[in-house]
Formats: sequence, C-alpha cells, structure tokens
Amino acid sequence: MDTHTHLIHAASRAEEYELKIEGASYEEIARKGGGILNSVRKLRAATSEALKKARSGGVEKFAAYGTTTVEAKSGYGLDIASELKILGLHQELAAEQPLEIVSTFWGRTMVPAEFGERRTERKNNIALLTERLMPEVASQKLAEFCDVFLRSRGVYAGAIETNSRTGKEYGMAPRLHAEQLSRTGAAQLAVELGAASCDHLEQVNKSDIRVLGKSRTVATLLPGCDFHLGLQKYAPARELIDAGAIVSLATDYNPGTSPTLSMPMILSLACTQLRMRPSEAIAAATINAAYGLRRENNIGSLEVGKQADIAVFEVADYREIPYYFGVDHCWMTVKRGRVIHVSKQSPI
Repeated sequence: MDTHTHLIHAASRAEEYELKIEGASYEEIARKGGGILNSVRKLRAATSEALKKARSGGVEKFAAYGTTTVEAKSGYGLDIASELKILGLHQELAAEQPLEIVSTFWGRTMVPAEFGERRTERKNNIALLTERLMPEVASQKLAEFCDVFLRSRGVYAGAIETNSRTGKEYGMAPRLHAEQLSRTGAAQLAVELGAASCDHLEQVNKSDIRVLGKSRTVATLLPGCDFHLGLQKYAPARELIDAGAIVSLATDYNPGTSPTLSMPMILSLACTQLRMRPSEAIAAATINAAYGLRRENNIGSLEVGKQADIAVFEVADYREIPYYFGVDHCWMTVKRGRVIHVSKQSPI
C-alpha cells in the first residue's frame, strides 16, 4: 500500500525538474513562483472534471505496481472551494474504481498568496483552516485524517498544534510532515499529539529517534523524494528500526518532488539508500503501512479474516522485488478478493 500521496494535482512540474538539475534549490524555485504555489495555481484553474480525468489513469497505474490502498492528501487548493474540490474527488474516485483511497485533509501552513506573509494574515489563514474548512470537511465526512507541515523551527509551531488538535476534535486523526528540510521538533510533537504517523524524517536527531522508538506513531519514510531532488541525506531508517520505531514506506507521489507511483522502486531505494533489509522494506510497505492508516486489523498481511488484498510478483525470491530496481515484476493485483490488474506478460 502507499500511505503518503498527493493524488489530485493538475499537471506535472517538469519545467522545474530541469532547474533543479542545473542547481536551483527547492527554496529558490519557490521564491520565483514555482514549487507548491505553481501546483496551486494550476489546480485552482482546473475543473473537477479535468482533474478527475487526469488522475483516473494514475489510480489504475497504482494497481499495476501492486498497490491496493492509497492515502491521498488535499493541500494544493489553499482556499475553501479548491480544498473541498480535492477531497470530493477523493470520494468520487474511491467509489468508481476498486482501489481503496484514504482521504487526508492537509491543513497547510503555507500562507496562500492572497493572504501575504504578515502576522495578521497568518492568523487569518489559521482561522480559515480551523473555523471554516475543518468544520466543513468534518460535516461532509470528507477526510479521516488531517495533516500539517512545520516548515522551520519556531515558525507556525503553535499553528501546527492548533490545527492538529482541532482536527482531532472534528474526528480527524493527525498526521505530520516532519523534519524534512530542517529539524523543527515536529517528530516529537507528532508523538505528543498521538499522531498516526510523521513523515519524511530526514533531519531527525538521536533524541527524536529515541522518542519515536518508544511510541506508536509510525515513522513513514519517503526516499523517492530525496532521490528525485538529488539530495544526499536520506532518513536514518537503520537507526529508527534499531530503536524500535514502527517504520513505513510510501512514494510521496506528487508533481514536484516525487513523481512516481511505483512502490517496488521505493523498496529498492529503501534497501540501497536507507540500508533496510528486503524483509524490513516489505513489512514497512504492508503491515506497518496498514498500522499507520489504522487498518492493521483488515489489511497489510495475509491472515484469516482479513481482506484479500494481494500483490503477486513474478520472481523466484522475495528479495528480487527490490533487487530489480526500476523493473515492474507485478503480474497480478487483487483487492478484496477481486483481480484488479493482470500484467499483459502474465501466464494466466
């Protein structure tokens, strides 16, 4: 399964890819109007029909790589109408195709362009999230989780806690983007809040690792993002596992930093770059991932009484799934006992 994606977006950001190759940083691109705000502009301009058409094929491709359950976040709207549009599309796609889509409201702390950056505008943004958007999302039952992103130490930290606690009040369990570009304290805040997961974790320190190791908050690692951005520092998976943390893996599928739907490729990166054993990587993508979505009693392992969610790979040894990096060996995917994908090269 794939427990961290930004499924609904309007278009790629391929034009930024070349800038990154030439040496522009994530922050430099954002300051020039690129990055997430680029996706926001494109999404706001797109109709629901166009967005749905663009992503429907993508959902089918998840199944082709063996994924049966996808967590999907909003967050590229940054206004009420656009956020509700994204979450509504999650519901529509979940109803119209066999993959399970778990919806997360991403209560972003990046201030929309129309709010500016002054403190009063930031307060207006927080009020928009907690007083208008969250109640609407909850009343329409559009999301199971709420996610937030602490961008830098001390910036919006109070807003993160406010958003997470308000989300819990409205029945949405918290998830956090944590310690991606710098250490912010978000990982330990996630544990304090009882968050289902904290994701990224490239910049965690020893104290964070100890706290996560004693917690039930899942540490979701996203090596595809580091790979695509050409970063040298990956999350310390080995240290997290040795400390007892519940480690999960996901694609972080999004147009800017990780445009991949392939969980097998993520397993390869987890083994070669994060030094995870193949058995650990597969557990991270299955039962640990299910725990992070609070579905471990129904999916994530092959047991009597659970859903028949199965990915079958045409390999001689389970270790060959990550060993053959960039090669698709999934020849059958089953969701709730129903075959939803069969490879053209399949012998059946």
